Amino acid sequence: MALPAHEGKGLLLKADPIAATFRDEVKTTLAQCTRPPKLVGILATSSAPSRSYAEFTKKQCAELGFEFVLKETGAAVSSDLGEGDGVEEAIIEANEDESVDGIMIVSPFKDVEGLHVKFHYNLYHNIRFIEPSSLLSSVPPIPPTVAALESDQPPPGTVKSILPCTPLAIVKCLEYVRVYNSILPYGDRAYGKIITVINRSEVVGRPLAALLSNDGARVFSVDIDSIQEYTKRPRVASSTESEATRRYHPRHVVRPSNLTLQECLAQSDVVVSAVPSATYKVKTEWLKDGCVCVNVASEKNFEKDVREKASLYIPTIGKVTILMLLRNLLRLQQYKQASEAPSQ
Repeated sequence: MALPAHEGKGLLLKADPIAATFRDEVKTTLAQCTRPPKLVGILATSSAPSRSYAEFTKKQCAELGFEFVLKETGAAVSSDLGEGDGVEEAIIEANEDESVDGIMIVSPFKDVEGLHVKFHYNLYHNIRFIEPSSLLSSVPPIPPTVAALESDQPPPGTVKSILPCTPLAIVKCLEYVRVYNSILPYGDRAYGKIITVINRSEVVGRPLAALLSNDGARVFSVDIDSIQEYTKRPRVASSTESEATRRYHPRHVVRPSNLTLQECLAQSDVVVSAVPSATYKVKTEWLKDGCVCVNVASEKNFEKDVREKASLYIPTIGKVTILMLLRNLLRLQQYKQASEAPSQ
């Protein structure tokens, strides 16, 4: 893995080489599609970063050959309209259009990036593979047996569940820099790592903490008024498990923590910050020597001298996030076609 030259102790790693590892995959999959997937972006906020993200998504879609339609409503259209006005109507309109494969809601809503309720359920229940036909049912999906989950490849007749693109992009960044140990079994590759995630939002922080802890990490989830600790639920001896229980990877457990942010950072191998504030800064002096720092917010949450303590600093992940979004879109189109195909 080639890393850029650096000043001081730590390396500065931009998102470009990480994104490049997924660009070819997206292009190859797109070339096999009968038509380009169509994504509708709904912008209903006056927020400049949200508009910038929407425009960047539009540009990336055009460059790669996806169809992107930006629907503006509410405060994005006029200051006389409220934040979020007209979003429900725009969603209904897009849902009724059979040519639409995915909908992206660009703020101000605190949801998991508009994730389908079943994928949202799967995320927090650590259900990694599903049958495409389950998307047409109102019943929660039945995951494969635990024996089939020893690999990241879906068992026959199943597909990967969709994960929210920003938390997934962070995981992919951590895989790229070898925070995840590929020698360990699938589902435990973050074992032994302590990770602090700052800002427990429903869009990034909370789902990320769930993903990381489900992969074996000990995660401190930090919010403005509390700190929670996420850990993986220990396996129960198979002799005492019911068939239904054995179908699940052990999913995370959440407990309140009495540690302070400074105490969390002092022992964290990885620090991820996603605070939407230009004034918020993670104190460099609190960081553990040699840690990995990832900035997710549009503003810089780390101090300028972060690399004096961090061995690796990733200042932005936007390009990786976009590719996860487009990969999700390709999969949604495939799953829709598979679920509508007549059974053999």
